Parts: sequence; C-alpha cells; structure tokens
Amino acid sequence: MAIAIDFGTSNTVIARWNPVTQQPETLNIPSLSIQQNLNPPLIPSLLYVEDAAKEQVIVGQQVRDRGLDLKNDPRFFRSFKRGIGTPIQGFLPELDEQTVTFEQVGQWFLTKVIQQLTSSQGDLESLVLTVPVDSFEAYRHWLGKVCQALPIEQVRMLDEPTAAALGYGMVEQEVLLVIDFGGGTLDLSLVQLDKSTQGAQKPLGFLLKWGDKSLTDSKQKVKTARVLAKVGQNLGGTDIDNWVVDHFTKTQGLVASPLTIRLAERLKIQLSTQTQASEVYFNDETFESYELEINRDTLETILQEHSFFELLDESMTSLLQQARRQGIETSDINAVLLVGGTVQLPAVQKWVQQYFDQAKIRCERPFEAIAQGALQLAQGVELKDFLYHSYGIRYWDRRRNQHNWHPIIRAGQPYPMTQSIELLLGASVESQPSIELIMGELGADTGSTEVYFDGDRLITRRLDDGTTSVKPLNDKDGARNIAQLTPPGYPGSDRIKIFFRVDEQRFLRITVEDLLTNETLLENQLVAQLS
Repeated sequence: MAIAIDFGTSNTVIARWNPVTQQPETLNIPSLSIQQNLNPPLIPSLLYVEDAAKEQVIVGQQVRDRGLDLKNDPRFFRSFKRGIGTPIQGFLPELDEQTVTFEQVGQWFLTKVIQQLTSSQGDLESLVLTVPVDSFEAYRHWLGKVCQALPIEQVRMLDEPTAAALGYGMVEQEVLLVIDFGGGTLDLSLVQLDKSTQGAQKPLGFLLKWGDKSLTDSKQKVKTARVLAKVGQNLGGTDIDNWVVDHFTKTQGLVASPLTIRLAERLKIQLSTQTQASEVYFNDETFESYELEINRDTLETILQEHSFFELLDESMTSLLQQARRQGIETSDINAVLLVGGTVQLPAVQKWVQQYFDQAKIRCERPFEAIAQGALQLAQGVELKDFLYHSYGIRYWDRRRNQHNWHPIIRAGQPYPMTQSIELLLGASVESQPSIELIMGELGADTGSTEVYFDGDRLITRRLDDGTTSVKPLNDKDGARNIAQLTPPGYPGSDRIKIFFRVDEQRFLRITVEDLLTNETLLENQLVAQLS
C-alpha cells in the first residue's frame, strides 16, 4: 500500500492510493483524527509525553480528548515541527531524567502515527513524506534517520509546494505558483508540469530508503514536475494565534496559556468563513467567564501591526525576481494554488489578488492537495529539481582575520549535475602532510532565523544582520581530511584538483586527484546529502 504523510506544524494529513478506484483518498485514523465530520479529516500535530524514558506518548486528537493541551504542562508539545533542525535558544524540558529535544518529539509523533496507521490499514510498502521548501540539511538528515527505523521498504521525500501542484491535478505544460501557508511555514514555489519522453523510469523523488522491490512499471511514461523558483520563511498560523492572544492580553487582560492560544486559533478559523467570531472563556481557577470577540477588520489591523503583509511581499518579490531571471513574467503564471490552513483567511486571499487575477487563484483543496499530490511519486511522476541553498568551502580571510565561506555550488544548480565543478588547491605551509577541506551549506545573506522560548511559546524570529548563516557538512574528525600528500606539499603551486558533483539523490560527492603524482586520492566520495 502506498501512503503519503503531510506532517504539518498544526495538522497532519495522511492519504493513500486506492487501487480499486485508482484515486487518492484522505484517511480518517481512529483516535488520531478530529472526529467532527471534518472534510478532509485532520490529525492535530500534538504530543503528550507520559514517560520519556519508556518512550510512551499520546498523539493527535487523543491529546485534546483528554484535555492534556489546556494547561501549562511541560509534557505537552505543539508546533514542535518548527524547532526540528534549528538551534534552540532557551530551556529544553527534562522529563523523567531525559532531556527532550524537538527532534525527539517529532520522531515520537511520526513513529506513533505510523504505528496507528499500520494497525488500522495493514503493512505499508511505500511512504512519501513531504517537507518544507526552506528546510536546512539538519531537517532532511533528521527525517532520513527517522525513516531508517520504520518497517517500510521504500521511503521518499518531496517538497510540499511541488506536491501541492501535483495534488491539484493541473494539466501539463502549465506554469503554476503554489502558495503553501500552514501553521509554521510560508512556502512559495513556481512549478512547471510537463511530460517526459524518457523510455526508462528512474527511482522517483528524493529517496530516503529503498527496498528490493520497485513499485512502478518501467515502461510507463514519466510525468515531470520541474521546480523553477522557490522561497520560504518561518511564518504561519501559529504566529497569528499568538498575536491574537497578545491583542486580548492588552485589551482585556487575558492571561496567555495553552487554553487561550487554542481559543485564538478557533477565532481565527471562524473568521475564515464569517466576518465576526466569538468564544466563551472560563477561568476555572478564578471562576471568571467572559466572551472573546473579534472581527476581520481587527484581525487585519493585528496583522499589519506585526508587519505581516510586508513579510509576504518580501517572499513574493524574491520569487518573482527568480522567475524573471528565467524569462518568466507574472503574466506567464497560469494558475495560483493556495494550500494550508492560513490561506483560508480572507486577508491572505486579498493579498494574493494584489498580484494575480482572481480567475487564476484556486483554493478548493487547501488541506488535501499536498498529501494527495505526494502520492503521485508512487504513480509515475519524476521530479526535476534544483538545489535550494548554496554550498561552499571555508577559507581564511586575511583581510578580516577570520574564517569566511567561498561558494562552489550556487543555489539554483540543477541536479543530477552533468558536469563536475573543479577546484585547485595547494599547500599553505612547508612539508604539509595533508589538505583539509570543510564544506558548508550557505543560508541567505540577508540574515538568519532564531528560534527561542518566550514563556511556553516557541517563537521564530528573522535576524536581519547581513551575515551568512552556515551549516557545516563535514566539520568533524575523520571527515575534514581529503588528501594525504606523499611526498609532502609545499607552497607556491597547485597540488590537488577536486571535482564536485551532485547526483540524482542530492548526494554531494568529490573526487580528488594529486597533480604531482597523478594519483586519484578519493573517487566519488560521499560528503553529505544536500537540500
């Protein structure tokens, strides 16, 4: 059975391929999904730790049914996806003498969901997991480690916006803009769907785990989803919920708590379909009760106060600039697909309409498109993608008297690479016995992202300090040394030639040749998985 999971910050959606109808369908998992006749059924991305040492946890709707999300309990976790792979500033809880990280919470959540899924649906043969487009290497590496422990033969990974484009079933040869705005991230991706003429089919998507069996017929024609441009940032519905709570804190003295955050989320959801929203609040400690009311105009004012629309404009401008560099203008975009819960807000839809005609905008499948589109990886869809980040080598900047980074592989590089990138290096000291090289994944030059705690909230903040954020790939013992020099090297001439290439699975590989001895010191050596 083929399954796709859209693991979201606020909600998770699971879809399976129905072999009878030959159509995707969204699953309702007993005890995990919200049982309120929602269409589609959603699984709240919530987790409660009963025993950290024994890895006993409760996930999904069960957490809400037991009221475990209504108090300031360190055993309760929400929005934990935002912290995965990101340096956390602040306190991490210690439960049952175990320090609990967000990577551990995420692993517990996915493992528990898949266990429940297996018990209700049977054994899984193929799994596709979707990931945010703005994920650093650490998130992808974490997901790969989680998958290795799963009893599933084939596991693939796909960017969420690309999956959404496939999920809307758009016709080939169209240029599509996918705006994926969920609980924790905003992702914009420009995608082109066309039909490949290749006769043989390669493994599909970005493989995290691969068994002996192939699920596809090699004689099928392969559809191709080509990513033309993409932009992402940590901004989502969770931020809006916190801003709404802050509004009531200022205007009514409401105390921020998990309960009030849940009420704020309900108010926000109501405003997606009505102009006025209200919720009754009852404090069981003081026995005070009063009604929270908010309308769309007030919500829009709150959004403006937090520079919400400026942040959206920043992402859209960056994406359209990428598109123009490839000769694609705004008028060339045939359709705009809105996915994620936050796109249901009228203020967000009105913002999109400032850039595109309303006739081009589609929003009928905000929750299902990603999971159901990801299923097409198991049904004959191949991806042609490019690297989202730049990659470079560390060097000593004599002018600044500090280490700096020199880009080798630029963002936007298509993969697999048909030609290697060459680099010549020489010795820097007399009788140098070896040469070390540290590779890193380079983030945006305009700033970095900081994740920190504000009370019980997990906050993501953009740091516009003009520095380049870097994730080293091989800065550890045994990985930095790429060339043993025999005889030793001397300054003044090039000694080794390095060939860099990225294969079809986003693996960065290097080949190293000794120019003095004409020996190959490393051949097709794996460095890291790229994003």
